[in-house]
Amino acid sequence: MAQLSLLNISGKDGARQRLQALRQELNLHAHRYYVLDDPILADAEYDRLFQELVALERQYPELITPDSPSQRVGGAPLAQFATVPHAVPMLSLENAFGGDDLVDFEERLFRFLQSREPIAYVTEPKLDGLAVELVYEDGLFTLGSTRGDGLVGEDISNNLKTIPTIPLRLLAPHGETIPKRIEVRGEVFIGLADFKKLNEERGKVGEPLFANPRNGAAGSLRQLDPKITATRPLDFFVYGVSDTTALPCTTQHELLQYLGRLGFKVNPLVHICRSIAEVVSQFALLREKRPTLPYDIDGMVVKVNDFALQERLGAKARSPRWAIAAKFPASQATTRLLAVEFGVGRTGAITPVAILEPVKIGGVTVSRATLHNEDELRRKGLMLGDTVLVQRAGDVIPEVVKPVIENRTGQEQPVIMPTTCPECGFALVRIEQEAITRCPNPDCPAQRVRGLIHFAGKSGMDIEGLGKKAVEQLVGQGLIQDIPDIYQLEAGDLAGLDGWGEKSAENAVRAIEASRTPTLAKFLAALGIRHVGEVTAQLLARNFASLARISQAGEADFLHIEGIGAQMAASLVEHFRDPAVREMLARLEDLGVRVQEEQPAAESGGTLADSVFLFTGALARLSRHEAKARIKELGGQVASGISRKVTHVVLGESPGSKLTKARDLGLTVITEDEFLRLIGR
Repeated sequence: MAQLSLLNISGKDGARQRLQALRQELNLHAHRYYVLDDPILADAEYDRLFQELVALERQYPELITPDSPSQRVGGAPLAQFATVPHAVPMLSLENAFGGDDLVDFEERLFRFLQSREPIAYVTEPKLDGLAVELVYEDGLFTLGSTRGDGLVGEDISNNLKTIPTIPLRLLAPHGETIPKRIEVRGEVFIGLADFKKLNEERGKVGEPLFANPRNGAAGSLRQLDPKITATRPLDFFVYGVSDTTALPCTTQHELLQYLGRLGFKVNPLVHICRSIAEVVSQFALLREKRPTLPYDIDGMVVKVNDFALQERLGAKARSPRWAIAAKFPASQATTRLLAVEFGVGRTGAITPVAILEPVKIGGVTVSRATLHNEDELRRKGLMLGDTVLVQRAGDVIPEVVKPVIENRTGQEQPVIMPTTCPECGFALVRIEQEAITRCPNPDCPAQRVRGLIHFAGKSGMDIEGLGKKAVEQLVGQGLIQDIPDIYQLEAGDLAGLDGWGEKSAENAVRAIEASRTPTLAKFLAALGIRHVGEVTAQLLARNFASLARISQAGEADFLHIEGIGAQMAASLVEHFRDPAVREMLARLEDLGVRVQEEQPAAESGGTLADSVFLFTGALARLSRHEAKARIKELGGQVASGISRKVTHVVLGESPGSKLTKARDLGLTVITEDEFLRLIGR
């Protein structure tokens, strides 16, 4: 596209032409960046064009148009929202709660149609956001509203304009005409990473926290001042239109493809199912995938694909017959905070744990939930006796979101942090700039037990038969007190214990024997050194090759390695200079534990020796574990966080915020297929 300079523009006509070109170019690049996630223009160049647009509009304010990118910053505050009637009601959906309900749904369709001809369906994630309607006339966004009561919504046009994934002007698909008027419907939401960041920022300035992403999206959209909405990280997925009769589509799937060509963001997990059995299978797959998605969903929407069938099925008073929402079990509930206990981790970290009045969340009874650390406890302002909102984060780990302050009676009591270790009585310490309070006693029994559990567990030596309960039992019986004791266990020591037999005892001892020759990386990860996880252990193993070299290294030696910072280097030096650690390593050697040396990175000659990989999103053709293992086989490294040291960002399905940061840093982003070719698969 021709690049006219502001200096070469003469008069109002020249400004009008340049503004038209700038609007078109900026809108196209915004679509590639926000919707297609495939930018072809550097951020600095986009900013330069945007500033030129703003300067021209400032000079000629009468030439500002509704589809100008400058209008996304928000208009003047409103006293209140005007109401907007929906030309076609925005109906709600009936709910299903599992496979049987979905089969019943199809049976109702068969009965109504008086036919058992196979029915095809389209499924998509049911985002937990806010439904809105967008009206376009001659391709230009003219009105946006909330669902409201389904018949009448609120005019939030200026707020919706601030969302970068909502086009202000529709694209013109090749060979197709844009409808004179089209009423598009979709869901506004906030991604999980953005939601967490938003709540952290609100907590820092003393503002009340949003209970969940839906609450955050709704609160952001209903701001009377659009400039506030413009600061919120809102996103949008399209899911339909009010009237399909004037569109060049005969099915729901064709409609979504068409809307994508018009410039809307379509959920990549939309799926065609040829039978209700496929729908049930897709529901199970989506529920399994739910914890890995970068946004919150509470179920799956199922729609009859064929518009002619939709027309025949029609609607009931409040919901269409041809669609249903298959809901996941609730992931949040309210209950009462009865007490707070304080646990001690393997590194001495003191973790407050909420003791709750038992409540069912997502089909599981929850009676305990993490409170993370003292700062989090204070930030949320929790008190004993509070009614609290609890959620299962990622449907796995329960956590307390916030207190329901409106339910307080005045009888609630403050939560008091301990000043001494609840296990050994040592005075607790908190290092400046750290959020965690710790027990500094290296002989603290709780730390010893947690360390032994970690050493024998999946993230450590992975000794079959020595899980958490078994280790706690062996410590309780006095059979093990530290790591070397594990290698002195005999089958006779175990066979007589409660829950053990001769066979399980022999299997456990056999697994212990098999762990006597670990790789250097596995052994380092098993030691549970502060700040050293699986990725760092691999880095250390490849750069030092032997345990002896690592144990003799200084901070400067560690800092030479990409991916190791000052805090980690200091932790490593402190660990290996500890006399107790040196004694433990000597005992292990006396007991026949031989940590295998590895070939140094500089000598490995692997095809990926100079490469650092970072994954974002779910891989479809191999597991993350397999991918990491293959990279390490070929001499490469795997990073856990974004930085300029990363050479390749591998793009999986539903990538998170790492992708945006990677593009900001100009890192190389490759697809899963490109990655597979790199590793020879």
